[in-house]
Amino acid sequence: MKKIFFAFFALVLTLGISSVETSAQYKSGKSKKDIVDTAVATDSLSTLVAAVKAAGLVDTLKGSGPFTVFAPANDAFAALPAGTVDTLLLPENKSALTKVLTYHVVAGKIAAKDVAAAIKAGNGRAELTTVQGGKLVAMIEGSDVVLMDESGGRSKVTAVDVMTSNGVVHLIDSVVMPK
Repeated sequence: MKKIFFAFFALVLTLGISSVETSAQYKSGKSKKDIVDTAVATDSLSTLVAAVKAAGLVDTLKGSGPFTVFAPANDAFAALPAGTVDTLLLPENKSALTKVLTYHVVAGKIAAKDVAAAIKAGNGRAELTTVQGGKLVAMIEGSDVVLMDESGGRSKVTAVDVMTSNGVVHLIDSVVMPK
């Protein structure tokens, strides 16, 4: 089990995240960029950025936080049923979009090592309460850390500990959905 945790948490920015200003700032967690600026600077998060703007959450995610964001990459949004993203981005669906996006955010700065410790303390499962009010369950499946949403949908964590001035971002490979 320790090898699984070590392998997972040794994974650093394998998706080419370009938001880290310097290696020293990244490692110290003292990036000058907030969550939104970090996402804007990351090509693989352009769909998430568009959704955050459409939901009116930019100011919130630029706030002092701290926040932990489980950020779906563009491929995660592309895997949703055809038309889902376009429908959610319509002004009349702002509340539904906000519900989905805030389900990906947890209050506080939860680094990968903290998730690992919570999973270990919870005998293989850690329950996280989202800003939306729902629950996500973090667990180990094989050699991956996976989030399970309230409907049983699963999302693999693909990159960890992108430190920002107001929190941390972990990338995930699918969109988790609240009930």
